Amino acid sequence: MTANSPNLFQKISKSNKMAEISKFLPKMKVKMIYLDNSASSLIKPKSVQKAVLNALTFYTANPGRSGHKQAIKTAMEVEKTREIVARHIGTTADKIVFTLNCTDALNMAILGTHKEGGNVICTVNEHNSVLRPLEHLCKIDPTFSYTVAEQSGKLGITWQDIESQIKENTYLVICNHISNVNGDVADIVQIGQKLKEKNILFMVDGAQGGGHFVYDMQKLNINLLTLAPHKGFYSPQGVGILGINGDFDISPIRFGGSGTNSLELSMPKELPERLEAGTLNTPAILGFGEGIKFVEENFADIKARLEDLTVYLHYELSKLPIEIYTKTENTSGVFAFNVPNLNSNDVANYLDEKWNICVRSGLHCAPLKHKSLGTVESGAVRVSMSYFNTYQEIERLVLAIKSLLKHTRQN
Repeated sequence: MTANSPNLFQKISKSNKMAEISKFLPKMKVKMIYLDNSASSLIKPKSVQKAVLNALTFYTANPGRSGHKQAIKTAMEVEKTREIVARHIGTTADKIVFTLNCTDALNMAILGTHKEGGNVICTVNEHNSVLRPLEHLCKIDPTFSYTVAEQSGKLGITWQDIESQIKENTYLVICNHISNVNGDVADIVQIGQKLKEKNILFMVDGAQGGGHFVYDMQKLNINLLTLAPHKGFYSPQGVGILGINGDFDISPIRFGGSGTNSLELSMPKELPERLEAGTLNTPAILGFGEGIKFVEENFADIKARLEDLTVYLHYELSKLPIEIYTKTENTSGVFAFNVPNLNSNDVANYLDEKWNICVRSGLHCAPLKHKSLGTVESGAVRVSMSYFNTYQEIERLVLAIKSLLKHTRQN
């Protein structure tokens, strides 16, 4: 099966079976079902929406750049959110850096801690926002190397996977906590504990775990944590988080105004100003603050809903002749599968065009993970759920897959 396989709808058209499939479709257009929350959550809580509107109405001055009342008022709101984020992930407010997005945070951490002649370990589950910065370092520094830890455990990366790759010059380990492809979960508890004993920095990509898992950087011995607020925190796009825990230097990768030390032509030494060049995205930041509050107030319900929906989807689809890549124990709301003899793009297009169901197909910007799954040519269909999805929506997805299987058997 290759990416050049005949399109499903071409097959349907050639076989004159469009009338057959129509009886499985609703007679009237149905409400869209959104199951691509790992890319970005669709529904934002009213409290988040209100915070963004308030920011656009009352906090539009440039925070930390001017000394007048309006700028100070806006800066104080930003600092309140910084405190909220710090408490949520177990570090101090001065160690919270607002970035452009989670990719920007990952680049900042990887490039900013680079050591000539050093080695970095990442995992087979990493996103390209980790792999590409590491490749870039290899190109600009011939003495630098990185090593990829393969996944030997059934459920995710283990300490043993990391330990086998450690070299004398390893200074940083990067670990994707929850795979954005199939929901595999790394054992960051033991990994963090062991790396602390070895005095190696530990960085966690929490893009998929944020909002679904409680990160306490001190208890988990995490030195660098990145978050994507627009995913599990139901917040606006346009802001990311780099959390820092420990005393080590991070060099800036972006340069510009910081509101302090303007006579100096180098970035300030103090955090977070050292890494926050330019104007901050106040509406997105204040929206994120409310997103954290929403998650904290509803955490138990969010966790239970994601677990229930993931287990239910796994139970129903496991009855069908499809390939499932998500383990039953991994219930974070990320679920991957393929329909035999169909490219994942064809399946996703079918769900979108015929059932108004939004899922993601392809390689999900995680090529090494797909190589390990054997899905490089076909990609995979990813269903990613949120607190706002329902059992009825999952039932409809299952019905759509059954309809697709019935039609493909007829052809």
